[in-house]
Amino acid sequence: MRTRSISTATALAVLFSSAVLSVTAAGSASAASAAVASPGGIVADGALKRVFVGDRSAGKILAADYTGALVDSVSGISGVSGLAVSDDGATLYAAAEGSHEIVALDAATLDVKARYAVATDTGPRHVAFTGGKVWFTYGDQWDGDLGSVDPAVDPASGTDAVTLGQFPQPYPGIWGPALLDTDPSAPGLLAVGQTGISTDSMAVVDVSGTTPQLTAWYSGDYTLNQGIGDIDLVPGAPEVLVNGMQRDAYADGKFTAAGAYPSGQRADIAADGLVAQVGGTKVAVYRPGATQPLRTYTTGTYGTADLTWAPDSSRIFALVGTSGGYTLKALTDPTLNVPSLTVNAPSTATRGKQLTVTGKLSATVPLPSGAKLQVTRTDLESPSGKALPAVAVKADGSYTFTDTPPAGGTVTYKVAYAGDAGHTAVSASDKVSVPRTKPTLTLNKNGNVYNYGADVSFTAHLGSTYKNRTVEIWANPFGSDKPNKLLKTGTVNSSGNISATVDMTRDTDVTAVFKGDARTAPRTVKSTAYARVKVSTAVSKHYKTAKIGSTSYYWFHKSTDPLLTTTMTYYKGRKQRFDLQVYSGGKWYSADSEYFPIGTNGKSVVSLEAPGQSGIRARMRSVYVNGSSGDTVNTTTYGSWKYLYFSK
Repeated sequence: MRTRSISTATALAVLFSSAVLSVTAAGSASAASAAVASPGGIVADGALKRVFVGDRSAGKILAADYTGALVDSVSGISGVSGLAVSDDGATLYAAAEGSHEIVALDAATLDVKARYAVATDTGPRHVAFTGGKVWFTYGDQWDGDLGSVDPAVDPASGTDAVTLGQFPQPYPGIWGPALLDTDPSAPGLLAVGQTGISTDSMAVVDVSGTTPQLTAWYSGDYTLNQGIGDIDLVPGAPEVLVNGMQRDAYADGKFTAAGAYPSGQRADIAADGLVAQVGGTKVAVYRPGATQPLRTYTTGTYGTADLTWAPDSSRIFALVGTSGGYTLKALTDPTLNVPSLTVNAPSTATRGKQLTVTGKLSATVPLPSGAKLQVTRTDLESPSGKALPAVAVKADGSYTFTDTPPAGGTVTYKVAYAGDAGHTAVSASDKVSVPRTKPTLTLNKNGNVYNYGADVSFTAHLGSTYKNRTVEIWANPFGSDKPNKLLKTGTVNSSGNISATVDMTRDTDVTAVFKGDARTAPRTVKSTAYARVKVSTAVSKHYKTAKIGSTSYYWFHKSTDPLLTTTMTYYKGRKQRFDLQVYSGGKWYSADSEYFPIGTNGKSVVSLEAPGQSGIRARMRSVYVNGSSGDTVNTTTYGSWKYLYFSK
């Protein structure tokens, strides 16, 4: 198990400089993922398969399982700033900077076992466990030092378990609460690093004996490193890794540059030497000394604040930034390289003619010779996909295959690599547009006008197709209160016809829909038919009816007001137009036209003022005018003329 330390300044720098990204290739996180507002250390416990994360601002420690799901938590760890686990995994140690304590907790239950007071008001900040003791740093920007807690000291003995002032280089020493790191393969060694006001300093300290001894020391004006925001001991080699990038070897008490990984910000190193490096918005995994990553993860919208390896190197635990803090994510299969796969198919092709698909499979870790790719074609004939012959990858990673698409429409070619012992599975696809034959589809009676309530049969005719012979007929009456309605769906007859009946109470769009098949394109056609309103007018207050010439008139006394009652198909807000004409000199002349509302009962009653003189001939009619009568759901309809004669 490794103890991770990271400076707050570095974490914030990563947070605010990260670009937008999303988590991929990570283990699934439950709804109760461990989340913190401000990171206060992270450490994995291999014995319990737990990950512990400190929340500095909340004064809490969270315990998660290996998927990142929260399983327990404890409060009251004021200003927690660092975490470490004992060699046996039984005890969790926390640096509580707010209360100036090292707090020992039962790793299985998070119950507090002991609190060790640190007699300083500037720490403890970072914490590590090695050589059977808890080591911590403290101090301010002008002065810092190293302290330890010996858990073996019996509190009843009167001996203080806490010892301060143990950094073995008194001047120039460390300037502030330095970073710490340990390596299980080198028990008793501590890596110490920090950046001061004008210098950075780092050391490897042997703490296996009674008194810490300086193994190597460096202090300079950023000539070896450009500041120190992270430091790791390298397993199996006398080196430290600084800022996730610069390898510095130590020998004869000195540090020298020993190589570098591509640009990074910080890292953690697994027991087998694998390096998990944070760089910008990525977490990259490198084999020792490699220049190409073994695997790269995209970690989150706001970058990664800290990370640590599982002790068995099976996964990486990363604190991924979110809009409200940080969430623990488990990045799985770190040793499996993720290949890159491309598929390039023509954008269009002709059905029944051969086409060629090309692409390339590549990886930063060499792929096995003779790798095979599975190919699947998905189209209207095979919506669940049809397997095509496997294709071999050439030595340069390229591949090619041919196919003859049997169906039209969108044809998708999916190419997949199943993965191997060193690589994850990967797949990619491309789409081809294959035109289909346009069928003949007609629908009769477009533009016809019918009386209100007429039952009208509409017939659709479908020409030749590949397989599908089904046609739908829909009716959509004018007006927002009537929805589009499926009248009929079925197979056309041997003549290619199908019919459906519409009750013509409104103007109606009738639509025939053919949805196509694998070789025939979909098609829709529309006919618009028009419906008149039902209109009639009743005349009252006349004293008789009689003909003048061949025309029948309603006879009124010259001082009687005729009452004219119009009945018209009701629609909300509808009005009827009342037309009045007067006969003179052998011709009819328009006297007035006026709109009157139709009641919800469909009635409109108009009283016509009597002329007061005899011998007057008049006529009136009621009219529905599309648009002017207040709506547009019917076609303009004229009522019949009613003839009026005024006598003595």
